[in-house]
Amino acid sequence: MKLLHIDSSILGDASASRALTQEVVANLTAKESGIEVIYRDLSKDVTAHISGGTFVAKGTPAEQRSASQQQEVALGEAILNEFMAADVVVVGAPMYNFTVPTQLKAWIDQICVAGVSFRYTETGPEGLAKGKRVVIVSTSGGIHAGTPTGIAHEDYLKVVFGFLGITEIEVVRAHGLNYGPEAKEAGFAAARVGIKALNTGVAA
Repeated sequence: MKLLHIDSSILGDASASRALTQEVVANLTAKESGIEVIYRDLSKDVTAHISGGTFVAKGTPAEQRSASQQQEVALGEAILNEFMAADVVVVGAPMYNFTVPTQLKAWIDQICVAGVSFRYTETGPEGLAKGKRVVIVSTSGGIHAGTPTGIAHEDYLKVVFGFLGITEIEVVRAHGLNYGPEAKEAGFAAARVGIKALNTGVAA
């Protein structure tokens, strides 16, 4: 089994989402032996935001690409292949200004590729990344889940992964972390209850 561990926080060791994704991965790997973990830190890896140049690079024959084009295409292919090969994906998703970090959005743009992770048919879109399990580690200074201010955060991620054909999507949530010491402690406690409840395995 392959587990893809994604962190997107820019806060390093001070990050709540990073601490919790580590606990999720440790929990899952402790419950089942033989899990191969692939880690990608989106705040350190140069995950290119797609642009017009991206499409030009992909459309240019490999032997004619410039060095920068070769690097961009290779990175995008590596990110996509990691995602498609994974059985379980653990995503650290802190809230920045009511949505996900730009680094995480850039990663999403690299994994949403027509003909690979989804396709359009005569009856509508079809996700091609079926059978995976996604665990979203959602952190926020405020409390937004289930409110309009959370739509571009957790709800957005559920829509994206659902569009790609993934039906087993779980959320480990630590919110209200900036509401004071007691609220922060309660947020982490709630997240850790959710982590302990996670089972091993992937969707059928």
